Amino acid sequence: MQEAQIRLAVFAGLFILFAALEYFAPRRELRPVRAKRWFTNWSIVILDSVLVRLVFKSAAVGGALWAQSQGIGLFNVIAAPVWLAVVVSFVVLDFAVWLMHLATHKIPILWRVHRMHHSDIDIDISTAIRFHPIEILLSMVWKYALVIALGAPAVSVLLFEIVLNGGAMFNHANMRLPAWLDRALRLVIVTPDMHRVHHSTDRRETDSNYGFNLSIWDRMFATYVPQPALGHDGMQIGLKEWQDEKPARLDWTLMVPFRK
Repeated sequence: MQEAQIRLAVFAGLFILFAALEYFAPRRELRPVRAKRWFTNWSIVILDSVLVRLVFKSAAVGGALWAQSQGIGLFNVIAAPVWLAVVVSFVVLDFAVWLMHLATHKIPILWRVHRMHHSDIDIDISTAIRFHPIEILLSMVWKYALVIALGAPAVSVLLFEIVLNGGAMFNHANMRLPAWLDRALRLVIVTPDMHRVHHSTDRRETDSNYGFNLSIWDRMFATYVPQPALGHDGMQIGLKEWQDEKPARLDWTLMVPFRK
């Protein structure tokens, strides 16, 4: 089974699972424009996927295989146990995604692009696939550079990509977890309640909880906010300046980076 098929199979299975949990145990009541939002968000991820394949030909796993064939990158030039190379590569890549996410909030030109993700007026599993094509391309360049510099084993890159996609769907899902389970899980990974804070219209809360997978980075760098000030039922999702139905439209959404 090829890398792309593995990732697609896992993605589809997890999407169906989390969508079902959203339906049977929702955390918040969503606005009536859900169908329009889902059409827009799915259209965006299809566009992103086609664009990435046209530009890069392969996912980051391809970069790992190329680095290995050329004998470049840290773990291709030093003698290290495979298990150590896999673990270190996974953790470094996870931190790198956290760091880039932080940068998209702190650097104005990157925020103009990333705010398309935050413009969604609700947060559910479809929000996890709502990223502007420009951001997806920048993210791939960043990951390729790191994978090659690390000489990361292809298996670690594949594992990371699967966990990253699955984690993003999990922590964007509009599903209710028991409080005790949420407390236990967020000691290690980002939970839906933890990440939902990041989608608050309150800028202090938006600038927090940047993690997609491991929760340790926000605790280490003091960007962790445990709960929204208004509670999960009272908090407002999205961006204050765009609280109508425009963010549910595909044409409007793709133009977000170019709006004042």
